[in-house]
Amino acid sequence: MGVFVFLPLVLPLTAWPISRLAEQHLHPRTATRLLTVVATVMALCSTVCLALVMVVGTAQLPGNPLPDGWSDPEVRAAVPFDEVAGKVAIPALGAVLLACGRTLWRHGRVRRRAHRALAGLPDTTVAVLADDVPYAYALPGARRDRVVVTTALLGCLEPAERRALFAHERAHLAGRHHRYLLAVQLASRANPFLRPLRSTVTYAAERWADEEAARAVGNRRVVAHAIGKAALVSREVPVATLAGMAGPGPVPVPRRVAALLKPAPVPRNWPSVSTSVGRAAWAAAAGTAVSAMSSANSAVTMFFILHTATPL
Repeated sequence: MGVFVFLPLVLPLTAWPISRLAEQHLHPRTATRLLTVVATVMALCSTVCLALVMVVGTAQLPGNPLPDGWSDPEVRAAVPFDEVAGKVAIPALGAVLLACGRTLWRHGRVRRRAHRALAGLPDTTVAVLADDVPYAYALPGARRDRVVVTTALLGCLEPAERRALFAHERAHLAGRHHRYLLAVQLASRANPFLRPLRSTVTYAAERWADEEAARAVGNRRVVAHAIGKAALVSREVPVATLAGMAGPGPVPVPRRVAALLKPAPVPRNWPSVSTSVGRAAWAAAAGTAVSAMSSANSAVTMFFILHTATPL
């Protein structure tokens, strides 16, 4: 097992180049899916290895409930500086589990509050709230997905811009973007080195919805006007939205508008290796593969060592 058990903790650094290049050079759909997969796999691997370090490193600590055979010298020699690393891994793993649990609890609370805010309204796909505060958001549900918008925001938009707004929010629901956002949020809680990917996925999900809205409306400039106008008049949503939980702050609207005023991006499943974004994507893929292999190797090695050390 050796030092390889620590690799998944730092290998997320290999994904930083693609997190910077993806939003400029990849289709938003590709960027969202690729970075979410990379972040999720790396977060799982780093958490597994953190748990392995804790088990091996604390094998001989007083009060450890593990079998006596697990304190065999072979077990202690499995990880360099095992005792120090094991003691550090205990609060680190506890912090990861606490942060992820808190994120899941907040996610559930936001969904419950959002649905309670619509109590008494007709059970339709579009919920119009009589509110003087202009805002809109997509709300996934167990039985029905809904687009929530206020009369104040609808009054600020032209008919074509309203269609663009609804197309944008429906694209969030159709693409299940809230799942990507929750996945990268949990990943960034599990490993702080994955936070740049969270910001990029948050932006890419909005751009993905923008492109779907432009395709549905058939006019990229109308969608750009709708996004810009909605951003100018909108205020903070009274009920926190699921998308708002993922990013550290609001998605930069000027960059989204500027992207919509350019030609539509060409959808590609994987960039060419001859480009900078292609090399960055392959580096992230290699880092993810090495992380998965390191954690799997460490887990298998741990299993055989502890199986041998544990008496029947």
